[in-house]
Amino acid sequence: QVQLVESGGGLVQSGESLRLSCATSGFTLDNYAIAWFRQAPGKEREGVSCIAARYGRINYEDSVKGRFTTFRDSVKKVVYLQMDSLKPEDTATYYCAARADFYSCLLRPQSYTYWGQGTQVIVSS
Repeated sequence: QVQLVESGGGLVQSGESLRLSCATSGFTLDNYAIAWFRQAPGKEREGVSCIAARYGRINYEDSVKGRFTTFRDSVKKVVYLQMDSLKPEDTATYYCAARADFYSCLLRPQSYTYWGQGTQVIVSS
C-alpha cells in the first residue's frame, strides 16, 4: 500500500525556516519522482519543487528558487523540503506526491498518482 505522510509544518514568522518531511512507504522510492505542491485557501494547487528518481534532476517554481531546497534520503525513504527565508505568501497547505518515473521531474499536479494528506504552513508577517 503506497503511503506518503507529510510532517514538519507549523507557524513561523517571516524570514524563518521550516523543514518539511515526506515519509514514503509501499513503493521503491528510487523508481519514483517526488514533488511538493502547495495550496493556499481559494487558490489552485501549484507545484513548488520536484526531484527525479535518477540523475539528480530537481526543478523549482520561480518564486521559491534560492529559498527552498528539496532532497531525498533513499535509505530512510524520506523526501525533504527545506524552506528558508519564508514569506507570508508561502502560507499554504503543502503536499508531497509521487509519480512512477525514472528520469523526468514535473510540477503539474495532474501528473502525480499518489498524494499525502498535507501539512499546513503559516508564515506571519
